[in-house]
Amino acid sequence: MTYLLISIPFLAAALLGALALTPWREPAVARRQWAATGIAIVVLAILTAVFDSLMIAADLFSYGHGRTLGPTVGLVPVEDFSYPVTVALLAPALWTRLTTRKRVAGEDPTDERA
Repeated sequence: MTYLLISIPFLAAALLGALALTPWREPAVARRQWAATGIAIVVLAILTAVFDSLMIAADLFSYGHGRTLGPTVGLVPVEDFSYPVTVALLAPALWTRLTTRKRVAGEDPTDERA
């Protein structure tokens, strides 16, 4: 089994989860959420490329031959970017959904007593 086949179900679930958690009735909130998602994907991809390349160069881990597609960014196989993308899809969606519910319920999300 390749890393891509392992990653596809998780990426699909993350994308569906992010779409389901997006507050579509509030377009301004949805725009902020997708902007945060895009920023998170870019930042996490850069961090993954840098630090995973360093760890691979230091021989802390490696990928089995024939288990990756072949293309790399630095020393990192492209499949390795599926993990940060999955997190970047779900984290802003969950954060937006949880804080939106507090506001809808009439609570102040910055109130520490809540």
